[in-house]
Amino acid sequence: MATTILPGTPRSQGTARRARGSRRTAVAWLFLAPFTLVFLLYTAIPAVAALGFSLTDLRGTDLRHPFAVDFTGLENYLRLFQDENFLRDVLNTGLFVAVGVPLTMGAGFALALALNSGIRRLRGTFRTVFFAPVVTNIVAVALIWQYAFNADGTVNKVLGAVGLAGPNWLDDPNLAMPVVILLGVWRNFGTAMVLFLAGLQAVPQDVYEAASLDGAGRWRQLRHITLPLLLPTTLMVSVLLTVFYLQVFDEPYLLTDGGPLGSTESVALYTYHQFGSGEFGMSSAASFVTLVLVTLVSLVQFRLLRPRT
Repeated sequence: MATTILPGTPRSQGTARRARGSRRTAVAWLFLAPFTLVFLLYTAIPAVAALGFSLTDLRGTDLRHPFAVDFTGLENYLRLFQDENFLRDVLNTGLFVAVGVPLTMGAGFALALALNSGIRRLRGTFRTVFFAPVVTNIVAVALIWQYAFNADGTVNKVLGAVGLAGPNWLDDPNLAMPVVILLGVWRNFGTAMVLFLAGLQAVPQDVYEAASLDGAGRWRQLRHITLPLLLPTTLMVSVLLTVFYLQVFDEPYLLTDGGPLGSTESVALYTYHQFGSGEFGMSSAASFVTLVLVTLVSLVQFRLLRPRT
């Protein structure tokens, strides 16, 4: 005999709640479906495929028969760390991070302080001007920088005007890297500035007023109030910039293509060159080494810079 569920009883109310919850879940998945599909097609599936490629000897000549390649396990990873060029590029990438991140953060923080304290009336205009490099086409910018740092370029003409002989910047292994890093700093300090400025504007002014009444000067306020309260923003900026410089590609590719003598080649550019030469297995392995580096460095930054409660 069928059991009749009377309206208004606890059992019927529970059934109705479950039905409403199921409808909400179905609607949520319906809205998530486009993103999920794009994520699967362009991120998840290619990432799994690249991981599989990194464990094989897949080359450009194997594309007609991709399932006939041999499984090599970790051989590609071992070959990477036996490749002097790759080890050199790891050091180059470390130099990008070690020099580029502090310079970018320092420039962004200094400009944010200036805009937050002394240039209030034209803050919006200056913020737009300083943020412009972030959204400027990098190809056009790289062409201008190539001309500026050429042997007969603008920089050497300025040096010649004061009696100094300028070098051929981009053809010197000792000078090309500073130019590439400088382009990275110029391109990214606007992002750091905007984030730091948002963090500074979120600091309550009452804290500064109380510190002033207690006799704290600008330096003590900066050290004991601003910097500690900006720690979450500092963490975010540090992680974003570190991830960028660990994956830096556009600047060395467009300015020097990794030269001269590989002095500006990054791990990302090495991966690109391996792919271009048909070494798909090696290229995939190098990309996953980059992923591991990004993950490890980010975890260290979260460990060191997270706010203490």
